Amino acid sequence: IAAGTGEFEAGISKDGQTREHALLAFTLGVKQLIVAINKMDTTKWSEARYQEIIKETSNFIKKVGYNPKAVAFVPISGFNGDNMLEPSTNCPWYKGWEKETKAGKSTGKTLLEAIDAIEAPKRPTDKPLRLPLQDVY
Repeated sequence: IAAGTGEFEAGISKDGQTREHALLAFTLGVKQLIVAINKMDTTKWSEARYQEIIKETSNFIKKVGYNPKAVAFVPISGFNGDNMLEPSTNCPWYKGWEKETKAGKSTGKTLLEAIDAIEAPKRPTDKPLRLPLQDVY
């Protein structure tokens, strides 16, 4: 999600791309979600902006079907590499993300740690293989 003024609002609006992506992900069976709040450098790492984005995004993903408590919200600056691999010094107010799943509670600070906290899906290798066919040539 882009944190820039106007960018977030456009994405979360009625026909916005953020809404579309969340809905598509849920519809396609994506069970786990990470929300990376990008371009935080353009907001001068504003905690108020970060909290506003979390609040609005949480409300929407809850309506879609996700549990916001099971989602890691990570403020980042992809351009500068802030908070991607190592904790950033630009956001001293940020204490880290926390998510609760059936497997327990996970915490971390960076996007990499959030990715590492994703639980591998179960692979039913003991069941028959099913392939959807769209057309036969």
